[in-house]
Amino acid sequence: MKKLIGFCLLTLVLASSVLAGGFKYKPKVKHEGNNVTPSQAYEMVQQDPGHTFIIDVRTRFEYQMIGHPENTYNIPYKFWTGKFDEIKYGMTINAGFQKDLLSRFDPATDKLIFMCRSGKRSCLACINAVKAGWAPENLSNMLGGFEGDKIKDENSIYNGQRKLGGWKNEGLPWTYSIDKNLIYGADILE
Repeated sequence: MKKLIGFCLLTLVLASSVLAGGFKYKPKVKHEGNNVTPSQAYEMVQQDPGHTFIIDVRTRFEYQMIGHPENTYNIPYKFWTGKFDEIKYGMTINAGFQKDLLSRFDPATDKLIFMCRSGKRSCLACINAVKAGWAPENLSNMLGGFEGDKIKDENSIYNGQRKLGGWKNEGLPWTYSIDKNLIYGADILE
């Protein structure tokens, strides 16, 4: 019974902390451009859907199997190499990332919001978008990404799970549906 009460209290504390703004988002990598929460990103797209776009920079597999925000473009910043060890998956940078951005979007008119799993690849995407010609004020990193940060509390049943922040955890609209006009072509390793 004590464990159940403890679990309920922890769940309430975590939920109220995130909802009340107690959870503080932090960028994972220093970059040019803005940092926005998932809710702010959603609002930005709603206000200017013709020129503000969320770019999911996760791999095609992540986009397909884990889900993604509705109407989000998938342009991977990194590809999976097909290799992995006990801890990490082998990844390689998409050498055509800047070219892929320029083939779909216009630096003169479009604002881009980059999103990944938890917020690191999206920061790196901002850096590369500046190199491709975007002004930093027209770029944003989505803090917390799609899945959010991991809980680091060995007393929590959620220890190690991505439950802090992120698009999904904020309850924003997402889907598993695939639109062939939004998803990236096959992962190509050079």
